[in-house]
Amino acid sequence: MGHTLYYTTVVRKWKAFVSLMERVSTGLGYGLEVFDNALVLNPGHPLVEPLRIEREGPGFAKTNLIEPHHSIYILILHSVSAFGSVELWED
Repeated sequence: MGHTLYYTTVVRKWKAFVSLMERVSTGLGYGLEVFDNALVLNPGHPLVEPLRIEREGPGFAKTNLIEPHHSIYILILHSVSAFGSVELWED
């Protein structure tokens, strides 16, 4: 078992992105921590790592293909492109 999402993000519109993630995390029931240069979404599932998105830089999160969290992480990461850029790959 084990499946990991790897990504590199550049979020140019940070405040707007954080605002969207606040709304999304509330709707999904995910925990959210916001820092100056990163945010962390936590689904609260013991087999799914929290998703840490850097304002600019690489990241990874092990999802173990647990649904719906795996697909939600992919959607959230692709949404970064509306606020900057993202590269995403899986292993």
